[in-house]
Amino acid sequence: MEKKKIKMMTLDQMKDKDIGKVGTPERDKYEFDLSMEVLGEMIKSVRKERKLTQEQLGELIGVQKSQISKLERSAKNVTIETILKVFNALKANIKFSVHMNDTDFNVM
Repeated sequence: MEKKKIKMMTLDQMKDKDIGKVGTPERDKYEFDLSMEVLGEMIKSVRKERKLTQEQLGELIGVQKSQISKLERSAKNVTIETILKVFNALKANIKFSVHMNDTDFNVM
Protein backbone atom coordinates (compact mmCIF):
# COMPACT_ATOMS: atom_id res chain seq x y z
CA MET A 1 0.00 0.00 0.00
CA GLU A 2 1.48 3.28 -1.15
CA LYS A 3 1.53 6.22 1.26
CA LYS A 4 0.58 9.62 -0.12
CA LYS A 5 2.78 12.52 0.80
CA ILE A 6 1.00 15.61 2.04
CA LYS A 7 2.51 18.81 0.76
CA MET A 8 3.00 21.26 3.62
CA MET A 9 2.46 24.96 3.00
CA THR A 10 2.59 27.98 5.24
CA LEU A 11 -0.44 30.27 5.48
CA ASP A 12 1.45 32.92 3.49
CA GLN A 13 2.26 30.39 0.77
CA MET A 14 -1.40 29.39 0.57
CA LYS A 15 -2.47 33.04 0.33
CA ASP A 16 0.13 33.66 -2.38
CA LYS A 17 -1.19 30.68 -4.35
CA ASP A 18 -4.94 31.19 -3.86
CA ILE A 19 -5.31 34.97 -3.51
CA GLY A 20 -2.19 36.41 -5.10
CA LYS A 21 1.20 37.64 -4.03
CA VAL A 22 1.64 40.58 -1.67
CA GLY A 23 1.26 43.82 -3.60
CA THR A 24 -1.26 42.50 -6.13
CA PRO A 25 -4.68 44.20 -6.14
CA GLU A 26 -6.44 40.98 -5.11
CA ARG A 27 -4.12 40.40 -2.14
CA ASP A 28 -4.29 44.05 -1.07
CA LYS A 29 -8.10 43.91 -1.08
CA TYR A 30 -8.07 40.66 0.90
CA GLU A 31 -5.69 42.07 3.52
CA PHE A 32 -7.73 45.30 3.79
CA ASP A 33 -11.03 43.43 4.18
CA LEU A 34 -9.50 41.17 6.81
CA SER A 35 -8.17 44.18 8.74
CA MET A 36 -11.60 45.82 8.68
CA GLU A 37 -13.24 42.66 9.99
CA VAL A 38 -10.71 42.51 12.83
CA LEU A 39 -11.33 46.19 13.63
CA GLY A 40 -15.08 45.56 13.79
CA GLU A 41 -14.55 42.60 16.12
CA MET A 42 -12.31 44.74 18.34
CA ILE A 43 -15.01 47.40 18.60
CA LYS A 44 -17.60 44.77 19.51
CA SER A 45 -15.32 43.19 22.09
CA VAL A 46 -14.49 46.49 23.79
CA ARG A 47 -18.15 47.57 23.72
CA LYS A 48 -19.18 44.37 25.48
CA GLU A 49 -16.30 44.69 27.94
CA ARG A 50 -17.64 48.16 28.81
CA LYS A 51 -21.12 46.61 29.19
CA LEU A 52 -22.68 48.85 26.56
CA THR A 53 -25.39 47.89 24.09
CA GLN A 54 -25.10 48.86 20.45
CA GLU A 55 -27.86 51.38 21.07
CA GLN A 56 -26.02 52.96 24.01
CA LEU A 57 -22.78 53.23 22.02
CA GLY A 58 -24.70 54.74 19.12
CA GLU A 59 -26.19 57.37 21.44
CA LEU A 60 -22.72 58.25 22.75
CA ILE A 61 -21.43 59.05 19.27
CA GLY A 62 -24.67 60.24 17.68
CA VAL A 63 -25.53 57.38 15.33
CA GLN A 64 -28.26 54.74 15.13
CA LYS A 65 -27.89 51.24 16.58
CA SER A 66 -27.94 49.86 13.02
CA GLN A 67 -24.75 51.78 12.19
CA ILE A 68 -22.97 50.27 15.19
CA SER A 69 -24.15 46.83 14.09
CA LYS A 70 -22.78 47.39 10.56
CA LEU A 71 -19.53 48.74 11.98
CA GLU A 72 -19.05 45.67 14.16
CA ARG A 73 -19.67 43.33 11.22
CA SER A 74 -17.20 45.17 9.00
CA ALA A 75 -15.61 48.57 9.33
CA LYS A 76 -15.09 48.93 5.55
CA ASN A 77 -17.57 51.72 4.91
CA VAL A 78 -16.80 53.99 7.84
CA THR A 79 -14.75 57.14 8.19
CA ILE A 80 -11.69 57.42 10.40
CA GLU A 81 -13.56 60.15 12.26
CA THR A 82 -16.30 57.68 13.22
CA ILE A 83 -13.77 55.06 14.30
CA LEU A 84 -12.04 57.64 16.50
CA LYS A 85 -15.40 58.69 18.00
CA VAL A 86 -16.23 55.06 18.77
CA PHE A 87 -12.94 54.34 20.51
CA ASN A 88 -13.12 57.67 22.35
CA ALA A 89 -16.63 56.80 23.59
CA LEU A 90 -15.33 53.38 24.65
CA LYS A 91 -12.42 55.07 26.46
CA ALA A 92 -9.98 52.99 24.44
CA ASN A 93 -6.75 54.04 22.77
CA ILE A 94 -6.19 53.41 19.10
CA LYS A 95 -2.98 53.72 17.09
CA PHE A 96 -2.82 54.05 13.32
CA SER A 97 0.18 53.12 11.25
CA VAL A 98 0.63 54.60 7.79
CA HIS A 99 3.08 52.99 5.38
CA MET A 100 3.99 54.77 2.18
CA ASN A 101 4.52 52.46 -0.79
CA ASP A 102 5.95 55.22 -2.99
CA THR A 103 9.59 55.66 -1.94
CA ASP A 104 9.85 58.83 -4.07
CA PHE A 105 7.30 60.66 -1.91
CA ASN A 106 8.71 63.86 -0.48
CA VAL A 107 7.21 66.21 2.08
CA MET A 108 8.19 69.85 1.74
